[in-house]
Amino acid sequence: MKQLKVGGLMTDDVVTALVGTTFREVAKLIAEHDVSGLPVVDDDDHVVGVVSESDLLARRAPTVRGVMSAPAVTVHAEEAAADAARLMVRRGVERLPVVDEEERLVGIVTRRDLLRVFLRPDPEIRRRIREEILADAMALSEDAVDVHVLDGVVTLAGRLRTRGQVVTLLRLTERMDGVVTVVDRLSARDEGHGLAPSSARAAYDLSD
Repeated sequence: MKQLKVGGLMTDDVVTALVGTTFREVAKLIAEHDVSGLPVVDDDDHVVGVVSESDLLARRAPTVRGVMSAPAVTVHAEEAAADAARLMVRRGVERLPVVDEEERLVGIVTRRDLLRVFLRPDPEIRRRIREEILADAMALSEDAVDVHVLDGVVTLAGRLRTRGQVVTLLRLTERMDGVVTVVDRLSARDEGHGLAPSSARAAYDLSD
């Protein structure tokens, strides 16, 4: 099952600052390039922190070193965009520097970039769940369960052979690009009884 990668969303022309860049110079960079924050790198392009407008407003220091948030929360280009979005929400950041295997800066991805993952039409999400997950990944019939999608909220209802299949289906669906929340209405024959509907299982919600 294909997933959109961070590398497909990131901006590779990144405005950066050095740890020795002055407070005034950073404020000027942010204003001139119309960004809300930027990565801070060392002389070898390793990411050492991030400085944002809020950092500048909250603290005063002669150079970036005294105001930046460190260590920086980073991702790699080959990581799934949905996983990067979860990380962004969990850590409460607006942007993630993208680094290579040696932790050198190669790009940046913002919350706005990642929101594009959630703009997939509901019919496309439903089709991909049936074709890519049920049929291809799990070797089941496309209509093995009922798949309902509304505004990115996926409801899965029906009865599968094993609890393992249920868990796999839920996990793969939660990770699919465009899925906001998965509601579990599934049961398994090997449990010998129906499962009570569970609460909604959120992949993540950018509004949190």
